Amino acid sequence: MQTWHKLLDIRKQRGAGYIVLIDPDKLSLEENVKLAAQAEQEDADVIFIGGSLLSTPIFDELVKQIKQAVRIPVIIFPGGVQQISRHADAILFMSVISGRNPDLLIGQHVMGAPIVKMLNLEAIPMGYMIIESGKITSAEFMSNTKPIPRDKPDIAVAHALAAEYLGMKLIYLEAGSGALHPVPDAMIQAIARMCSLPIIVGGGIRTPEIAKQKVAAGAAFVVTGNVLENSKRDGIIRYFAQAIHQ
Repeated sequence: MQTWHKLLDIRKQRGAGYIVLIDPDKLSLEENVKLAAQAEQEDADVIFIGGSLLSTPIFDELVKQIKQAVRIPVIIFPGGVQQISRHADAILFMSVISGRNPDLLIGQHVMGAPIVKMLNLEAIPMGYMIIESGKITSAEFMSNTKPIPRDKPDIAVAHALAAEYLGMKLIYLEAGSGALHPVPDAMIQAIARMCSLPIIVGGGIRTPEIAKQKVAAGAAFVVTGNVLENSKRDGIIRYFAQAIHQ
């Protein structure tokens, strides 16, 4: 079964899916593999691997070891063309549609497409939208784009509809790593009413209660990353999973 169809099944069976994001630069290889295994044990549905930077040369080895450690889907969430690995189940072929940086709308994709084809890696086209979060995040800075204002859901809806009409399969609403505020519920609700694409929401989701709110607003998948790396709370992944699964 294609990874894309597995995502749809997760949403159908569980109401919403929980994605754990692993940033290769935040922890050691061993710690990241351990985190992935823990995520599966505590009922996360999907592992994303990727980050805005890549200061470590072990990306391919990390993906390989995580794929060997878990049975749930392992999907690359690339910060650039250097983050591609044959060992993943799929790669998010994502375009930063909230901005007007041509390199992130099509430029990186042209360089990466032949590699994805050569590796026979499943590509999942996705519209990536950076949402204002109260501070400049890594995603905003590295993409060299302006975020969509958090009080302008109509602008977000228009971008999401454009992604749908362009044939993309997912919408990712990103407040960014370390965001002061998560994506507003009103924005998620507005997009869910007007756009049929599954919505992924990430950034600034620090508690299971906030995660549950995003699902109630219309998120099909919720992503956490930083909060897991920094948390000392035992079972925190399971608490998020329980809040997200309906």
